[in-house]
Amino acid sequence: MAAAKARPERSMVVNGLSVDIEDWFQVGAFERTIARDDWDSLLPRVERNSQLVIDLFGRTGAKATFFTLGWVAERYPSLIRRIVDAGHELASHGWDHVRVFTMTPDQFRDDIRRTRVLLEDLAGQKVTGYRAPSFSIDQRTPWAHEILAEEGYAYSSSVAPVAHDHYGWPEAPRYAFAPVKNSPLIELPVTTAKWCGRTIAAGGGGFFRLLPYVFSRWAIRQVNADERPAIFYFHPWEIDPGQPRVANAPLRSRLRHYARLGAMEAKLERVIREFRWGRVDAVAASEAARAA
Repeated sequence: MAAAKARPERSMVVNGLSVDIEDWFQVGAFERTIARDDWDSLLPRVERNSQLVIDLFGRTGAKATFFTLGWVAERYPSLIRRIVDAGHELASHGWDHVRVFTMTPDQFRDDIRRTRVLLEDLAGQKVTGYRAPSFSIDQRTPWAHEILAEEGYAYSSSVAPVAHDHYGWPEAPRYAFAPVKNSPLIELPVTTAKWCGRTIAAGGGGFFRLLPYVFSRWAIRQVNADERPAIFYFHPWEIDPGQPRVANAPLRSRLRHYARLGAMEAKLERVIREFRWGRVDAVAASEAARAA
């Protein structure tokens, strides 16, 4: 009998696993269709869906970072305590999903301060990480990293080094970098891969949900082969095929938002079990030590 082919060992690199805590009606794809003033009148799903994510991490043994909107935390304080009690990192996603490049520096500072105060009060622990809504720190906001450093954040994961119709900073480094001179603040861009000389998005979210699983596996392996961690993200609404439909949203937005929701949870469990994952604060500390 032929000997069984040995399975290749998993990379020893620990990747950053993260969740952007926002409800189905708060996404960038619907920001011109659903008014912010209407949010409180819509059917909330974020607490239910976030608990499903906590349960998924529980059965796979994964620890992750929950980048959380202040708007959500204010309305669901028990969810915040469940996240922290399960051993996950609580980090800031800003107050109510306003893109950074639409704010003034003063507005941005007020936004991250307000959110951090609430999150730390609810969690009883320090918040050291930040992710901009829709990865909206880019070449238009040279002041954003400086403000994060001044406010004492240890890391940001707010840059997408790609060209995209909703966001992107193609000139940014693909891997962790220090965006502010003489500051320990580190930026962890969302994961990309290189293909035929192009930089392509590969860090989770809709790309993970819509594309074949083999693409994400290839991309994460490529990054790990460089001995660098992947920075992966998704949203709780992405595992909720029963969420309300926004019929008057643009067709492109609807296709992106609703496609393959029913397949997402199984794909997530698969990628969590296949690779090594940890909280983003731990990955940031490791990458900062590498750069020192």
